Order: sequence, then structure tokens, then C-alpha cells
Amino acid sequence: MRESRLILGCGNFGGIGSAPAFFGQGEDEQQAFALMDAAWDLGITSFDTADAYGGGRSESWIGRWMTDRGRRPQVTTKVFHSVVGDPADEGLSRERILRQIDGSLERLGIERADTYLIHEPDPETPIAETVGALRELVESGKVGEIGASNVDRAWLEEAMPIAPIAVVQNSHSLLDRAEGELLPFCRDRGIRFTAFGPLSGGWLSGKYRRSEPLPPGSRMTLRPEPYAHLDDDAVYGGLERLDDAARQRGVDMPTLAFAWLLSDPLVAGVVLGPRRPDHLDPAISALDLALTETERDELASLFP
Repeated sequence: MRESRLILGCGNFGGIGSAPAFFGQGEDEQQAFALMDAAWDLGITSFDTADAYGGGRSESWIGRWMTDRGRRPQVTTKVFHSVVGDPADEGLSRERILRQIDGSLERLGIERADTYLIHEPDPETPIAETVGALRELVESGKVGEIGASNVDRAWLEEAMPIAPIAVVQNSHSLLDRAEGELLPFCRDRGIRFTAFGPLSGGWLSGKYRRSEPLPPGSRMTLRPEPYAHLDDDAVYGGLERLDDAARQRGVDMPTLAFAWLLSDPLVAGVVLGPRRPDHLDPAISALDLALTETERDELASLFP
């Protein structure tokens, strides 16, 4: 099975990302199953998780869902953060990577992870050690391919001679662009680029409005730090212009934001972060909204 262009992000299953303070929160198991059912029924057959999401709950629930439903999506998981929230147990040493993959495979109930990513670079461990360990996992058959999240071109240039890097997954959206040279670099070297954070924590969904209270339970009420800089008049102005552009096309803001990504030939896939099954609808609609390069440039210019 090939990776689908839309990828179900499972970072809110049993928590909110890898933050120990939120382990046990986010979507419960029943809600997670409903999201996976809805995604699969819509043709989204690639799931993205990490060993530390929800303190291991995300991987475990994906594993139980696969067993219960008899379905096998393409599974990407990641390594760096502590599964139990221990700050002394993180990083990308060879010993730790070789240990952590076994926990992931056990929770997922599979013998091989299709794609295994580092979640972020580890300044305490040489890149050669980290990527060498990832190569060992491919050679042993525990991992189909390897990649990296939250990395730059310099990291890739050092890593690529050690082992083939198949995919890069970085934040990329109208409000948080990946570094300009990274996407062409990946294309020229046959590396898939997948974008996470396509709606910038909900900012591109239209839920945050100038001078209006923050919606209860939103990212800005739970974990605002990564998005606090967006609470700015210039951003609100861009969002209002994006809303107008979406209305002119007869779609909503998130659909247009997804279309901006999916119409880019340099973007191989988009990781979605739905909280409810209906949150998948804009991304599905965006698959049919092709934008020209000129239209993409016009939308990008809405956020100076």
C-alpha cells in the first residue's frame, strides 16, 4: 500500500503531542477509533504517530484499532521524547533508538514500522551515530524507511551520506513556511516532503478572530506557546483576507489553506490533526481544489 497524500496525524490520541503534562487528555480511545474509522473510509490509509504521543497511548490505540478492524495502514512513528515523561530518558543515541523501536512495534502490534523518523535533532548525539542506528533498523527489517522531522538542509547534508533519507516532515503552512531552500532540496534528491501543522494550530481554520474570546478547549487555551506570536494585527488582517478569498471560491478557510499545500508539487503529503471526524472534510474537499502557481503566490502574499 502506498502512502496516501493525506495522512492522519494521531498526536492528540491520549494526550496533546509528547507533552507529559497532557498525558491522558486529548481524544480518548473511543474518539480515536472514530477518527481512524472516518479517515480510512475517506481513503486516508496513512497514519502518523510517535512513541511518546499520549505517553504511548497513541501507538497502543492504533495497534488495537488495526487488530480490531483487520486493517493495516501505512504507519509512521517517531523517536526522541520520553514515553513516560522522564526528561532524563530522551534523545537519539544508538542504544536508545534500538531500544525504543521495540517498544513502538510492541504497542503497534506490528513487526515492521513502514517509516521511522527522528522527531527532532539531538544536539547531544552525533548525527552519524543517530543515522547509523536508523540504518541498522532498516537492515534488520524492523523499519521500512527512515526520515526526519524538524530538520534543516544542513542536517540532511550530513545525514544523507550515512543512510538514505526517504522523507522529511516539517511544519509548513501559510502562516509557518518551511525554509525556502528545503523543499527544492528535497525534490532534487528524491526525498518526500510532508507538511505538519497545515492549519497552524487552528489559526487557519477561522476559529480565532480579532477581539473575540479564545474558543474553549482550543490550542491557544491548552498549549499557546508555539502560536502566541500569531496573536498579531497583521496576522488577523491576513486571516480576514484569506476568509474573503475562500468565500470568493465558495469554500471555507481550512479548505483553501489545505489546497495551498496540496497544489504545491513540492509537497508530497499533508499530516492532518483532526479532533472530530468532520474536521477531515476540508482536507478531502481541498483535493479537488487545484490552485495555479499564481494563485498560490497570491494567497501567500496575504500574510506579509
